[in-house]
Amino acid sequence: MSIAAGTLLGRYRVLAPLGVGGMGEVYLAEDTQLERRVALKLLPAKVTGDTEQLRRFIQEAKATSALNHPNVVTVYEIGRAATDAGEAYFIATEFIDGLTRRERLSRSRPAVDEVLDLAMQTASALAAAHEAGIVHRDIKPENLMLRRDGYLKVLDFGLAKLSESATVGFDLARTVTQVETEPGIVLGTVAYMSPEQARGAREAELEALLRPVLEQLNPRGGLRDCPDGFVPCNGCCVPYPCPTAMSA
Repeated sequence: MSIAAGTLLGRYRVLAPLGVGGMGEVYLAEDTQLERRVALKLLPAKVTGDTEQLRRFIQEAKATSALNHPNVVTVYEIGRAATDAGEAYFIATEFIDGLTRRERLSRSRPAVDEVLDLAMQTASALAAAHEAGIVHRDIKPENLMLRRDGYLKVLDFGLAKLSESATVGFDLARTVTQVETEPGIVLGTVAYMSPEQARGAREAELEALLRPVLEQLNPRGGLRDCPDGFVPCNGCCVPYPCPTAMSA
């Protein structure tokens, strides 16, 4: 689905495409009421009938909006509107003027102090999410956005999972039911997936936080050097998860 510039989706006027992700297309748009720029994430019309895709899309909006933290992208609202291709669901969020960590890495190797600063910002965002009982489950450079003023924002809570101890400001019992994953299903990005996540353990985010850091410090690209389905382990590429990683 491609939305033409000038198209109105509710109160939002589409300005230009920003990118395409696993859960839909993202557009730069203008909030015609508040006269501000926003990022508009659309679930493709062709999959709005897919109950699981729609559930995860709504889950992303609810999980993200439950967090009030300077390093987590701000969700304004979730809605739906008619398009030429049919009805589309959208999430309106703050527009972040900057680069993803992947784009930043493609330009030059960052200094160690920059890497550590951004790692601390990411950890702060994840700590807030964990405190609210939310596990992101897909931390990678593409989901870390760096603003021009140095602030980092964690994006894309589409694979997030709420624990039974979640402390968020909406109907917890209903939301936990909505975001539970089917038993045995492992979600995430293989190159950044920790052994704990491959086993479905809750401690998965601890190592997931370190993997982008190691990639940024490795001038050869580290995780990208292994073929699909393999990850670095003790200097070699092995099928994930690394059998000796995080064994303590």
